[in-house]
Amino acid sequence: MKKIAVINDISGFGKCSLTAALPIISAHKIQCCPLPTGVFSNQTGYDSFKSVDMTPYLNGFIDEWKKLDVSFDGILTGFIPGSAQGEIILRFIDDFYGENTLLAVDPIMGDDGEIYPCYGEKSIEAVKAIAKRADLITPNVTELALLCDKPCGLDYSLDAIKKMCLSLNNKYIAVTGIKLGESEIGNAVFASGKFEIIKSKRIGNHFSGTGDVFSAFVISELVNGEDIFTSVKKASAFIEKAIAATNADLNKHYHADGIDFEQFIGFV
Repeated sequence: MKKIAVINDISGFGKCSLTAALPIISAHKIQCCPLPTGVFSNQTGYDSFKSVDMTPYLNGFIDEWKKLDVSFDGILTGFIPGSAQGEIILRFIDDFYGENTLLAVDPIMGDDGEIYPCYGEKSIEAVKAIAKRADLITPNVTELALLCDKPCGLDYSLDAIKKMCLSLNNKYIAVTGIKLGESEIGNAVFASGKFEIIKSKRIGNHFSGTGDVFSAFVISELVNGEDIFTSVKKASAFIEKAIAATNADLNKHYHADGIDFEQFIGFV
């Protein structure tokens, strides 16, 4: 069975990070091998939460994996809260990123033109160092600008987004959450010199975890042999359906709860 290692945190409530990646990857008939970087009672979008930082344990876990002499068809990294974890992840890539491994990085650093408060300069540099190694990156527009050393607070045009993609050396780039007016949102895909905008209906407001669902879905499709443009189209359609279902049944925590993708998981 194909295997994807996912290096990310996990939450008891709030369908993001590993809580989202595990079922999405499993639905693609791929074994998800989680390396938890943190354990949260519920994700940070709620009013309060409790958490355990797994940084002190990561090297020991990785050493055990090395003893097993395992290999991976894919590696996916997500939220990296500091340079210490960044250095550990870079060593993990040195150990497990082989000729037939697809490395995907969701370079989580900010959104809507703002850097997340928990990210300092060292954390940003750690994310950028890992992203440079990746075959696939899935930034939003804010994160794309940061990767390109551009101001993150500007409203970039599609032409500017394309130029930023051209300046990077990753094999595949999928830029998420591009606002295309009141009724549409787009994902821009750049690969082999081709640039394509894949559009979806814009439904409701912000939902946590859509980026985690997207990156897990796309790497799974690629590992299963699909091309990048079709992979992003499938992921976009899947998320659009899940958002529509979630938006029709809102509750008081709906932003933090994430999207109700489970009812569609049998159709991936």
